[in-house]
Amino acid sequence: MVLSSFSEKLPVYTIEQVRELDRIAIQVQGIPGYELMTRAAKALWQAITVHYPQARSLCVICGAGNNAGDGYVLARLAHQAGWIVSVIAVSSPTQLQHDAKTAYQDYVAASGQIEGFTGGLPQVDLVVDALFGTGLTRPLEGLLAAAVNVINACPKPVIAVDIPSGLNGNTGQPLGVAVKAALTVTFIGLKQGLLTGQARDYVGDLMLANLDLPEVVIQQVMTQSYTLSAHVLAEQLPKRSRCAHKGKFGHVLLIGGQAGMAGAIRLAGEAALRTGSGLVTVGTDPTHAAWLNLTRPELMVAALQPSDLAAQLAGKTVIGLGPGLGQTALARVLWATTLASDLPLVLDADALNLLAQAPQQRANWILTPHPAEAARLLGCSTQEIEQDRLTAIRALQQTYGGVIVLKGAGSLIADAKQVAVCLAGNPGMSTAGMGDVLTGIITSLLGQGLSLWDAACTGVLIHALAGDEAAKQGERGMLAGDLIHSLRNWVNP
Repeated sequence: MVLSSFSEKLPVYTIEQVRELDRIAIQVQGIPGYELMTRAAKALWQAITVHYPQARSLCVICGAGNNAGDGYVLARLAHQAGWIVSVIAVSSPTQLQHDAKTAYQDYVAASGQIEGFTGGLPQVDLVVDALFGTGLTRPLEGLLAAAVNVINACPKPVIAVDIPSGLNGNTGQPLGVAVKAALTVTFIGLKQGLLTGQARDYVGDLMLANLDLPEVVIQQVMTQSYTLSAHVLAEQLPKRSRCAHKGKFGHVLLIGGQAGMAGAIRLAGEAALRTGSGLVTVGTDPTHAAWLNLTRPELMVAALQPSDLAAQLAGKTVIGLGPGLGQTALARVLWATTLASDLPLVLDADALNLLAQAPQQRANWILTPHPAEAARLLGCSTQEIEQDRLTAIRALQQTYGGVIVLKGAGSLIADAKQVAVCLAGNPGMSTAGMGDVLTGIITSLLGQGLSLWDAACTGVLIHALAGDEAAKQGERGMLAGDLIHSLRNWVNP
């Protein structure tokens, strides 16, 4: 299963949960461990032949655990298929135990050849990383770190067995050095560390092979984490009644845009319209309110003074606060007055920075921080957020309540019960204004009647898919406004 297809919602597991699935399969269901190892190697072999049909030689770099066992079975399959196969044992095969030892012995019995690591790799079409699996918990060093560096310096495609060696399977952070793969074939279940953190720089294309585990095994380990998939868009955004009118689709109030930052709230406003809001009012700084809607006349614009906001709240369905808001005296009054309302809220940018200065908890809001804003909200460093994004988003939710969107590569969404991971999106979206567009999208969906959770998940997914569509013309040079042109394609599934 190639995950870039977003064809279905998939459970996401911790490393410990996957180990438990493996244990149940072997000890409770009686599936021999070597049988699972063979299934894993066959899945690898199939992925390799499909992804690299012209290849006819490979080098398998083996360590000392079950990951190496997968590699030895793969080497035997490739050898039996007539490929030129090299196996480099960075750790001595005498260290192998149980199924991995059997895999090594079967490879040798099939006339397979093994050599030690001497600092280089042979000339082959492909390199297979079978050094370490998910059990690694310490930074690689010495000969093992050298092997990873040699693999990363190789110009040929690298295929990682289960997980790139050196990558933490729970956090997505490299343990010192880690293999940068072109393709990772992971087994049994999706490990959360393959989907977020720094994972995208190491995992490459990601495939899942569940090794045909019986459903009775899967049901024994429940997870509250899963991936977002595009098929849910039709569920959340059904066809509209032929008798519909604008009053049925929410009246959104978006507040922000201090002097010099009118573009931020303008992007949010148009994104809300393009996502299907019936009415959108932008409350913004009086210095530019008169001309803000000249290029998008469908927006209603209100020039906000400290005494004006209470009147503007009347008749609104939801409030989005933050794009270009600033932290001026006016911004602080708008922030305080907004939070005094009982309307559902979406907070971004300086609204989050103001919240960090006066933390409070609320059930009916969605917070959308990027890592630096999340760090301010939790009183820690950005590096600490990125070191363990799953822990960070749970801490944010427990501290502030509601629904949290932690933006970044592998954006996360969390409420008190569950976490969702977005696999879509691309580096071209690392540019000014992207968060403003997301605020407009989520606020619009919330105003149209979606729950906090559904609005956050659906909004993040739409935003990412629109970004991927815009990236078809190239990632570098993408503008936040480019996404707005693609939004209608995704809100009309």
